[in-house]
Amino acid sequence: MPHPIIFSGSPMDRADHERRDPKFIEDRLDREDSRFIPLWRLNALVKQGDEAGLAFARNVVCEHANPDVGTVFLGLVDDVAYFAVDISSLENPEEALGAEGVAKFEDVRAAASRLPAPDAAIIAHARSRVDWHARHPFCPTCGDKTVVRGGGSHRVCTGCSVEHFPRTDPVAIAVVTHGERCLLGRQHGWPDEMYSALAGFIESGESLEEAVRREVKEESGVPVGDVHYVASQPWPFAASLMIGCIAEALDDAVEVDRFELEDASWFEKDRVERALGGDPKGAELIVPPPMAIAHHLLVHWVAS
Repeated sequence: MPHPIIFSGSPMDRADHERRDPKFIEDRLDREDSRFIPLWRLNALVKQGDEAGLAFARNVVCEHANPDVGTVFLGLVDDVAYFAVDISSLENPEEALGAEGVAKFEDVRAAASRLPAPDAAIIAHARSRVDWHARHPFCPTCGDKTVVRGGGSHRVCTGCSVEHFPRTDPVAIAVVTHGERCLLGRQHGWPDEMYSALAGFIESGESLEEAVRREVKEESGVPVGDVHYVASQPWPFAASLMIGCIAEALDDAVEVDRFELEDASWFEKDRVERALGGDPKGAELIVPPPMAIAHHLLVHWVAS
C-alpha cells in the first residue's frame, strides 16, 4: 500500500519469552526508562501542542491501576519496556497525573490521525488489551474470578485453572469490481452521498474468500468469483482485524438487503478517483477517510 494504514506498522517486540519471567516484568516496572501508557475509560493521554504524540506517565501511575486489569506489559521498543495502565476509576485523571495544560485524555479514534504512525499502532494495542482484561474478570467456564498472567498476555481462572486469551474478531472487507466500476454500500443513517466497501465478520468455519462471497451476496445480491487479499488493519474498537480484499463480481445486478444496507450502487473509477482527491461535490460521492482501510482499498483499485 502506498501510505501507512492507521493502527498498523507497530514497532513493538511483544517479547513473548521475556514476559513469561515474573522477575523480568518486576525489573522493568522499576526501571526509569520504562514507559507507562495510562488509559482512562479507554481514552489515550495525548500531548497538546503543534506535535501531537502519546504522553507517558511514571511508574507511580500503577498505584491507580484497575485491580482487575493491573499493569499490562505490551512489549519492547529498542529494549524499552512499554506498559498499559487502566486508571478509569480516577475522576480527574489529568490533575492526578500532573498533566494539566500539557496533555489530555482523548478518544483514540479521534486522536489517531494526528498521532505519529508508531504511536497510533501502540495505543491500538494498548486499548484492545486493556479493554479485554476489563471485560473478563470472571471465568466463562465456571464463573470464578480470573487473574492476570504472563505480564498481561492472558488470564487464568482461580477455580478451574482454565487459561483465557484475548480474542481478535476477523472482519472481511472488500471493494467489489466489475470492469471499470466498483460496488459500494451505504449504511442506514449515513449521509446520502457517503459510500464504503462492503464488510462483515468472518463466521466460524469460513475462509476469508468464502466470507467475502457470502457477505457481498447477502448485502447486495451480487455474486463474487475471485477474491484477492490486499492488506489488513487492526481496529481496536473493541478488537477486530479488518482484512481488506478486492473481489471480482460475476454479475452486476444489485438487489439490496434493506435490513443490512440502505443502498448499494456501482461507481465508475473516475468518479471514485475524484472523491478520493477531495472533490466529493464534483463526484457526488463521499468515501471513507484515510483512517479506514476502505479508503486504502479504493486507492489501490484506482491505481491498478
